[in-house]
Amino acid sequence: MMSNQDSKLSRVARRKQDDQGGKRSQHSKNGMKKKPKSIKRIIGRILLALLGLFIIGVSAGAILFFSYAKSAPTLSKSALTSTSSTTIYDSSGNKILTLGTEKRQNASQSQIPKKLKDAIVSIEDRRFYKHNGVDPYRIVSAAISDLTGSSSGLQGGSTLDQQLIKLAYFSTKKSDQTLKRKAQEAWLAIQMDKKYSKSQILTFYINKVFMGNGIYGMQTAAEYYYGKKLSQLTLAQTALIAGIPNAPSSYNPYSSTKLATQRRNEVLDAMVANKKITSAQAAAAKKVSVTDGLVSQSSHSSTSKTKQATWSDAYLKQVIKQVEAKGYNPYSSSLKVYTNLNMKIQKKLYKLANSNTLSYPDNKVQVAATVVNPNNGKVLAMLGGRKTGNVTYGLNRAVQTSRTNGSTAKPLMDYAPAIEYLSWATYHQLDDTAYNYPGTSTALNDFDDSYKGTMTMQEALTESRNIPAIRALAAVGLTKAQNFISKLGFKYSKSLSYSNGIGLPSSTLQNAAAYSAFDNGGTYYKPTYINKIKVADGEVKHYSSKGKQVMQSSTAYMITYMLQNVISSSSGTGHRAYISGFYQAGKTGTNAYPSNISTNFPDDATMDSWFNGYTKHYSVSIWMGYDHPYKDSNYLSSSSSHLPQYFYKYLIQAISKNKSNKNWKRPSNVYVKTIDGVKYLYLAGTSDTYSDSSSSSSETSSSDSSSSSVDTSSISSMTTTSSVLNSISSESSDTSSGSASDSTNADSSASINSNPSTSSTSSSSSDNSNSTSN
Repeated sequence: MMSNQDSKLSRVARRKQDDQGGKRSQHSKNGMKKKPKSIKRIIGRILLALLGLFIIGVSAGAILFFSYAKSAPTLSKSALTSTSSTTIYDSSGNKILTLGTEKRQNASQSQIPKKLKDAIVSIEDRRFYKHNGVDPYRIVSAAISDLTGSSSGLQGGSTLDQQLIKLAYFSTKKSDQTLKRKAQEAWLAIQMDKKYSKSQILTFYINKVFMGNGIYGMQTAAEYYYGKKLSQLTLAQTALIAGIPNAPSSYNPYSSTKLATQRRNEVLDAMVANKKITSAQAAAAKKVSVTDGLVSQSSHSSTSKTKQATWSDAYLKQVIKQVEAKGYNPYSSSLKVYTNLNMKIQKKLYKLANSNTLSYPDNKVQVAATVVNPNNGKVLAMLGGRKTGNVTYGLNRAVQTSRTNGSTAKPLMDYAPAIEYLSWATYHQLDDTAYNYPGTSTALNDFDDSYKGTMTMQEALTESRNIPAIRALAAVGLTKAQNFISKLGFKYSKSLSYSNGIGLPSSTLQNAAAYSAFDNGGTYYKPTYINKIKVADGEVKHYSSKGKQVMQSSTAYMITYMLQNVISSSSGTGHRAYISGFYQAGKTGTNAYPSNISTNFPDDATMDSWFNGYTKHYSVSIWMGYDHPYKDSNYLSSSSSHLPQYFYKYLIQAISKNKSNKNWKRPSNVYVKTIDGVKYLYLAGTSDTYSDSSSSSSETSSSDSSSSSVDTSSISSMTTTSSVLNSISSESSDTSSGSASDSTNADSSASINSNPSTSSTSSSSSDNSNSTSN
C-alpha cells in the first residue's frame, strides 16, 4: 500500500526533491554568471582611481611647474650673448682675473657654415629644427636608452636650447640640477624658442660654449687650434670643433689626440646617421689626423696677466681645483668666485721670494710657503716657487707632499701625543743616550753625533734632539701617534715607522693647517680657499671649514709654550726668527742627505729646510730646497739652511703690523713649576715628577681659575704689534738676509713666555734632525 511506501520514493517527494535541486542548480549557475561582473567592476574602479590619480598628478605637476617657472630669471638677449667666463676675487672683493675673456671672437649668422651647423645638430640635438625648445620625444628616448644602455652616450635629454639656457643662467654643477632648475630651464627654453629663430639660437650657442685652454666660442677655437676662420675649416676639422663642448678639457687636440680623434669620429658618424654627409665622406675625414694643420701650442703667446694674478698663481691654481671639486666648471659657467686670498700677504710672499731681500745661494733654489688663519682654516696666501717667470698655473710646491718636514714633525707626532695620552709634563725626563730605532739594530743619531744624557722634554724640543723625540714616540706607540696626526690632516695609506717621528712626508699647506691646532687651542680646520661662489642666476653658495677639536686645549698650550722657547731661548734652533717683545712660536726642520750618498756632498749639506711658525693671527709654513737635490751643487749650506727662519721673520714682521700682540691664555688645568730657575708646565693631577728633587724649587704656581688667565711672568699682553715690530725695522741687512754665521744669536738672550734654560743648553742651534733618513 501507498502508506507503507518509503516517502523518499513517492512521486510527490521526488518532485519536491527535483524542484529543490533545480533551484540549487539555478542558484549555482546564477552565481557563476555574477562573478565576472564583480571582477570587471573592481578593475573598472581601479582604473578610474588610477585615472583620477593621474589627473591629480598631472595637475599638481603643472601647478608646480608653473610656480617654478614664475620665479625663473627673465629671458634677455644680453644673458644669451654675454661671456660665460668666471671671475675670481680676493678677500677684499677686488678682481684678480677673469678666465678666458681675452681670447674671444664672436661669429655672426652669416659667418657660420652649414656643415658646422649640421655637425652640431647631428651630435647634440638631431630634432633641433622640429621641437619648440623642449623635446618630449628626446626625453623619453634618452630615458629608454639609459635603461637599455643603447645610447652610445651621444645625446642626452637636454636640447640645444636647454644647454644654452643652462650656460646663460644656471650652474652646471650636478647637485644643482634640481626639479626646480629643470623646470625653469625648460620654461626659458620654450620662451627662447618663441622669441628667437633657430638660426639665432644656434649662433648664440656657437659663440658661448667653452672650447678648452681658456677660450670660448667656436670661431675663437677655429683660429686658436687651426689658424682659420670657421668657413675655412675642412670637414674633419669642423667635426672636431663641433665635438669639443661636450668635454672641452679632454676633447681639444692639445689635451689628448686620442680622445679628440674618438670624439671627432663620433660627430662624423652622427652626421652620417642624420644624412648630412655620406659614409664615404666620413671615412675620408676619419683618415685625417687631428694634428693635421694644428697650430703649435707653444706658438700661442701667453695671455698677459695682471700683476696680482702673477703674484698669486699657485693660489689661483688651487682655487680652480677647489671650484671643480665642488661640482662647478669654472670654464663653462658664469661664476663669481670670492676667495680667502689676502693680497697684501700674497704680495709680500712673492716679493720676499723674488727680490734680493734675502741672500739666496742661486736662482735655482726654490721656496714654498702657506699662510693660514688659525682660527678658521682660511688659506690667506700661498707661494708655489720662485723665479718661475710669467707661468700660468705652474708647479705648486706648496701642496706637494714628496718632501719630509724634518723636525717640524716632532711636536706633531712625538710630544703632543705624549702630553695628550700620557699626561707628560714639559719637565718629563728623557735620555739622550745611545739608542736604536725600536725593534731594529739601526742606530739613531743627531747632527753632532753626540749625546747629552738626561734632559727634559722642553729642553729636547727646544734643541731639537732626535733620540728623546723617538723615545717619546715609542712611549706613546706608533698606532696612537698615527691616529693623532691623522686628525691633523696627515693621512697615509700605510702604517708609519719610527723614523717618521723626525720627518713626515707633507706639504707646507698641511703643516700650516696642523700647527694652527696648537695655535688656537686644539681645533683642526680643513684649509679652504673659497669664501663664496655666485652663480649666473644670482644664487650664492657660502663655504667655510667646520672645526673639530682634536686635542685638549692643555696639550695645545703646553706645545705652544715649548715652541716659544724654540725661538726665544739662546739654545733654540729657531732663534734667528726671534723678534723682541713679540709673541710667537715655531719649529725648525731639516733633512740631511741619506748616508749612502752623503759622501758626495759637504758634511753640513742639507736637502730641505723648513720653518713652521705662528702667532695668534697667522700660521705659516715655509720650505726651501732644490727641485733636483741629488745633482751637484744643489744643496743648502749651513748658512743657507737658515733662510726659512729669516723668510718667516721678515714676513711675520710685515703682515703683523696693526695687529694685536697677545700671548696665549693658559688653561685652568695647567700649572707652572720652576726647576733650576726654568719654568715648566704640568697638568693638574699628573703623576709625572722630576727625579732630581734637589734641583727643583718648591715654588709651584697654579693658574687662575679663569681660563682666560695669563702667565704673569710674560711681557704685557697689551703691547701692540706695531710698536714691537717698528723697534726692529732698522736691523742690519746682513742679519736679516741670512748671511750671518751659524753662531749668530739674534736677540736670543730675551725670553717671551718663559725664562730660557741656562743650566743645560747647547751653543749650537743647527737642526739636521733627520740625519739618518730621507
